[in-house]
Amino acid sequence: MKRLFDLTLAVLLSGALAIPVLIIAVLVRLTSPGPALYWSDRVGRHNRIFRMPKFRSMRTGTPAVATHLLANPAAHLTPIGPFLRKSSLDELPQLWSILVGDMSFVGPRPALFNQDDLIALRTAQGVHELVPGLTGWAQINGRDELPIPDKVALDAEYLRRRSLWFDIRIMWMTAAKVLRRDGVSH
Repeated sequence: MKRLFDLTLAVLLSGALAIPVLIIAVLVRLTSPGPALYWSDRVGRHNRIFRMPKFRSMRTGTPAVATHLLANPAAHLTPIGPFLRKSSLDELPQLWSILVGDMSFVGPRPALFNQDDLIALRTAQGVHELVPGLTGWAQINGRDELPIPDKVALDAEYLRRRSLWFDIRIMWMTAAKVLRRDGVSH
C-alpha cells in the first residue's frame, strides 16, 4: 500500500512540478559553475548505498560531509544555495529516488555514506529495515537541530508507529514546517 501511494504521488508531483524543476535547474547552472544536480552516496534500506539527487546548493569541490561538520558552511553555498535549502526546493529531484524505489515520501532521512555513528545507531534500533524518506518524524521534530541519538530515537518511534495515516500526518506537518522554514540551520 505504501509503495503504491509513493508511486502515485511521485508521478503526479513529477508532472505538476516539471516546469519549476526545469527553472530551478537553469538557475543553479546560471549562478554557479558545475552541474545542476549533486548526486550524493546515501544509505538506504538494509544499509545499501544508493545515489540520491539534490539540486546543487554547495559549490563544486565541497567535501562530502554533513553540512554541520564544515568549518564555515556559508562559504561553500552557491548564490542561490541558501534559498534552495531554506525552501527545501533542493530536495525536489528526490522524486526520482522515490520513483525508482530507493526512497519513500516518509521514513528516516537517508544518512550520508560516511555517517558511521548514525548508521550504527539506526542499525542497532532496527531502523535500517525502513526505506528512507524525503521527510520523516525526526524532520518535523527538529531536523538539523537534533543531536544524532535524538534523531535515531525519533526514527525508532516512527518504526513502531508507522502507518499510512501517520505518514499522511507527517507529510502535512512537513508542509507546514517548510512553509514556515522551521528547523533549517543552513
